[in-house]
Amino acid sequence: MISFTATGDSFITRKLPAKDAAFNELSSIIQSSDVRFTNLEITTHHFEGFPSAVSGGTWAVAPPHVLNEIKEYGFNLVGWANNHTLDYSHGGLQATEKYLNEYGFVHAGAGDNLAKASEPKYLDTPSGRVAIIAATSSFHESAAAGEQRPDMVGRPGVNPLRFKTVHNISPEKSSYLKMIAETVEINAEKKLQIKNGYEVGSSDDSFSFGTYLFRESEEEGKTTMPLQKDVDRIVKAISEAKRQADYVLVSIHAHEMKGASKELPAEFLETFSRICIDEGAHSVIGHGPHVIRGIEIYKNRPIFYSLGNFIFQNETVTHLPDDFYKKYELDHSHTVADAFDARSKNNTIGYGTNKDIWTAILPYWTMEDGELKELVLYPIELGFGEPRYKKGWPSVDKNVDILKKLQKLSAPYGTKIEIEGSVGRVILKADALVELSPIL
Repeated sequence: MISFTATGDSFITRKLPAKDAAFNELSSIIQSSDVRFTNLEITTHHFEGFPSAVSGGTWAVAPPHVLNEIKEYGFNLVGWANNHTLDYSHGGLQATEKYLNEYGFVHAGAGDNLAKASEPKYLDTPSGRVAIIAATSSFHESAAAGEQRPDMVGRPGVNPLRFKTVHNISPEKSSYLKMIAETVEINAEKKLQIKNGYEVGSSDDSFSFGTYLFRESEEEGKTTMPLQKDVDRIVKAISEAKRQADYVLVSIHAHEMKGASKELPAEFLETFSRICIDEGAHSVIGHGPHVIRGIEIYKNRPIFYSLGNFIFQNETVTHLPDDFYKKYELDHSHTVADAFDARSKNNTIGYGTNKDIWTAILPYWTMEDGELKELVLYPIELGFGEPRYKKGWPSVDKNVDILKKLQKLSAPYGTKIEIEGSVGRVILKADALVELSPIL
């Protein structure tokens, strides 16, 4: 028997003010398990890297000492493939890796080249050996790690899971769209690039409208599918890991959503997650959209489509590059506080006003012989309504509204969650209920 806890994003920029009751309760739950995972959504260094021309939203950087706070909670396994990994370019990536190593974390998802970013990493516990493979579908194209060649070094970056989006429209609408494309010459440059060999044209029945792909279909709507070469690479890593460890975890950072709801994962993410389980992974741990998503029990193994935020302190970074200020028409006389006030329109819009951003789920589960035996769910809140320099620290929430929302989001996957007190439990078999682990 082996036990796991996992969280979503740890966007940490500050030291814990105190090891208080909230910290003690959470850390005791986390440390009760053998395997303790979090996604590190921050670069940690002393500005060893230059700010990139693009960022994941906020240029995410914190002093390396925040890794000690992560360790204090009890985490021993870290994924760090996400949209912020390259916020401070290759120098920031390499410095973050250096400090993760110095603090003794097993970590995966980024590295000096594609092979390093994609490879499984291993955690040895008294209950068994566990592999972690981490990837992200949310990143600027320049952040993807490059593959090594015999005659050329690779490029530092993240382990990418790319995907293809096709918009299905009726033949009638398709003819109009093609006519509009010709009229406004939106595809002219792309056609020239293909003609000169600098781009490759589509090999299927889809057609371009600028950067978007369309296909004629009687069933209208958007479809997304994971890029096969990325799936193949990740599946190869799973194949390696399951022969070298007792259990295999896959971490996936994905902002992409279905329709207009951040709470619903994109189609390609569901496809990818099930493929990972089919190929031998024991759990898929999702994060990225900053809200919780549903849980699927697939082949008696858990897929967490998003656990939400665990630590979220994106408005207490101490420095920002000029690009951020210029976006909001600010100059050198303005400060970080001015910049965040401008982005949030003095805290009237954005993440700070959305209560869902400040709630999360901490799952505790056990497995034996590759099978899920128990899955307990602790609701978490992060201080919604507090000033930005105070909020972002997690605590166990006794309000069952978070669990009720998770019930609703998980129901389409056939997952049943029973609420007992302020804790949730996934019902694995209708005729064989297991007892809840005690609240620690």
